[in-house]
Amino acid sequence: MSDSPNAKVATYAGLFLITLATLMHEILLTRIFSVTIRYHFAFMAVSVGMFGMTVGAILVYLLPRLFDETRTKQQLAVCASLFSASIVVSFLTHLAVPFITRPVTLVSLYSIGFTYVVIAVPFVFSGICVCLALTRFPGRISQLYAADLAGAAIGCFALVYTLKITDGPTAVIVVAAIAAASALCFAIDASSKSLVVWASVLTVALGAFSVGHTFLSQQQRAVLKLMWVKGAIEQPLLYEKWNSFSRVQVADLPELRTKPFGWGLSSKYRSNGYVPPQLGVDIDAGAGTVLTGFHGDMRALEHLKWDVTNVAHYVRKNADVMVIGVGGGRDVLSALAFDQKSVLGVEYNDNILNTTIGKFRDYTGRLDENPKVRFVNDEARSFVARDKSLHDIIQVSLIDTFAATAAGAYVLAENSLYTAEAWSLFLQRLTPTGVLSFSRWYFPDQPGEMYRVAALARSALESVGVTSARGHIAVVRNMKTIGTLEEEVPMFMGVGTLLVSRAPFTPEDLAALRDVSRKMDFEVVLAPGDATSESTYVQIVEGADPARFQAEFPLNIAPPTDDNPFFFNMLRLRSILDSSLWDQGYMRINMVAVVTLGALVCVVALLTFLCVIVPLMLTTRKESLRGASPLFLYFGAIGFGFMLVEISQMQRLIVFLGHPVYGLSVVLFALLLSSGAGSFFTQRAAASRPAVFLVGLLIALAAFGFLTPVAIRWFGADTTPVRIAVAIGTLLPVGFFMGMALPLGMKLVSNRSRALAPWLWGINGATSVCASVVSVAIALSFGISAAFWAGLLCYAIAVLSYLWVDARKPAPADSESGAGALAPAKEDAPSVAG
Repeated sequence: MSDSPNAKVATYAGLFLITLATLMHEILLTRIFSVTIRYHFAFMAVSVGMFGMTVGAILVYLLPRLFDETRTKQQLAVCASLFSASIVVSFLTHLAVPFITRPVTLVSLYSIGFTYVVIAVPFVFSGICVCLALTRFPGRISQLYAADLAGAAIGCFALVYTLKITDGPTAVIVVAAIAAASALCFAIDASSKSLVVWASVLTVALGAFSVGHTFLSQQQRAVLKLMWVKGAIEQPLLYEKWNSFSRVQVADLPELRTKPFGWGLSSKYRSNGYVPPQLGVDIDAGAGTVLTGFHGDMRALEHLKWDVTNVAHYVRKNADVMVIGVGGGRDVLSALAFDQKSVLGVEYNDNILNTTIGKFRDYTGRLDENPKVRFVNDEARSFVARDKSLHDIIQVSLIDTFAATAAGAYVLAENSLYTAEAWSLFLQRLTPTGVLSFSRWYFPDQPGEMYRVAALARSALESVGVTSARGHIAVVRNMKTIGTLEEEVPMFMGVGTLLVSRAPFTPEDLAALRDVSRKMDFEVVLAPGDATSESTYVQIVEGADPARFQAEFPLNIAPPTDDNPFFFNMLRLRSILDSSLWDQGYMRINMVAVVTLGALVCVVALLTFLCVIVPLMLTTRKESLRGASPLFLYFGAIGFGFMLVEISQMQRLIVFLGHPVYGLSVVLFALLLSSGAGSFFTQRAAASRPAVFLVGLLIALAAFGFLTPVAIRWFGADTTPVRIAVAIGTLLPVGFFMGMALPLGMKLVSNRSRALAPWLWGINGATSVCASVVSVAIALSFGISAAFWAGLLCYAIAVLSYLWVDARKPAPADSESGAGALAPAKEDAPSVAG
């Protein structure tokens, strides 16, 4: 099968577009899943994509008659078309079928598995395309692999801009249209008129629908909508807007028409018959707030003075206030209700700001025009580091509620606001008597969140030179709120507010706290010098050995750090089998999360074993496996190593860049693009000295591991574009060397035992799928750095395995026929999977 230069270009273009669409779809699914299922399942999209593509490659190996090499170009066009069509069908199926996870039964496990398989189907066709492109033209494997990775890299950022223009469901159709365009490229290369016509019709139809439906969605008249959202039928919406890291919706909720809304509203508040206009705002169908109708009538704000989240305003009058997380504007309105001097609202999500002071600005009273109010659209932590102004109050009220709390133990749930480093920075931006106010949910049996913020407060105070934290911390709670934990767990809970100041609280401050608590039926559970303070808090903030106390406490309440930023996970490994924790409100969330993660691991492992390992075991001749253990070790190690490095850096950059999607997109873009360059480099330059470049990989990874934390500290105060550039710059050298490992291994295999190539591809894919989950568990238990260094260890094992194989005398090239056999390497003959 010989190619003209134009045909080669068409193959490269088709492969580029197919991988671009694949990565766009994979990242888009993290966004869709965070709304339709639960936030912690968003990460499942990564393993779904890898699983599906691995199965696709194995099918090429298992069905040689179906995938006859003489029809490769036609098969590429057909499978790319099926990839495009199956994206639409699998997405519609996902929307039409509820996702059941609780209680954990055979039915719920089947629901997880069914969803996993349905979403994986398009990736199977993508995997077939990629495998065919990389195995049918062995003389160009380095260039093709480079085009593969370059397309995937561009797809990472293409989705961010797609979701700036259209909504999530329409973006799925956009991805399908790109996949159809790849089919058109392959069809042109195949010189098949029927395939060209079919691919052209599919591309035009999907493209036209994308454009038309984008217009409809902008007019709030979309016809392709989400149906099942977190197990329930979604109610009608007044407004909906997507971007790359959220879906904001506004609804007219009946319960908001009868009483004022407040997270920790006092039971003694009486509205005197006046209820302000209110609309419900929800982010990803899991984190809610309200828009309060305000037109200058201060009665609309009176209830805010009775909320426990606002007790800081009673101890600091005439204050300059910073609100982190504007949401629907409640905390900004609270500052106005207390007639504070000024209020600065910092909000990372431009969709939230465009809703509160954009689409509904007349409803909310044009807050951006108030001379006391200023809004900033920026990531809070980097903005605070960059902005040197001081504030009398920094208020953070229930940032990341159940949407993140339920995520607990999962990647994409890291939070840069709840670490010791962040709190130290916040304290440095307070005036000498300024107050940092954090409000969290308060569960009476085990108020883990409040215990943990108290530990954070002590750690932060010590970092700024305060040696005795007790006089600088107070905790007030309101336990009069009746709520539900998720949908099916009714419980008694409340809201607590922790106040921390660099200066000791004065008797006047404490008197103000006690007066407002007495008036509103709040409880002061920790106050300087108060003998009635709860003993656990006293131990946390002034115990002689805090590390020992935290280690012996039933929950993990140790202060999170940037290296282990999982604030919402408080379940220790040793407590996973403790059935008593199911009866404790907060820990039930973590227990469910860990059990769900365990179920996901089982599903992934079982599907990988059945769909990848078993077929290879049944079809590969036993004699071809003799002496292959170092090759198995090499490809398994680079699969584990790549994912451990990739996932750990996603987690690290989520903290550095301030949001999960930025961390995901930047890491994938940088590593895939640079890996593509590394793969291309192996075509000639690295081929003569492969071991040297693999050792260079270890050196690059070691340098990266030591220098990256330093770079993050240096550039933490810069703007988001600068931090993105720094992240990409640090990842490119590492990705360049990581991209060499697979093609160098395949070149080694082609000289030793070519019949093993499908086995090795399967092992690499299977270990990558499993490592995507294992890396999260390592980071959760031992920190992000531990996951990264584990990846370096895997690469070290891979290098030793490579040297072991390379030192052996090359065996004659395999010429066996039948399943598992591959022809000798030559241009346009079937070769290795990449």
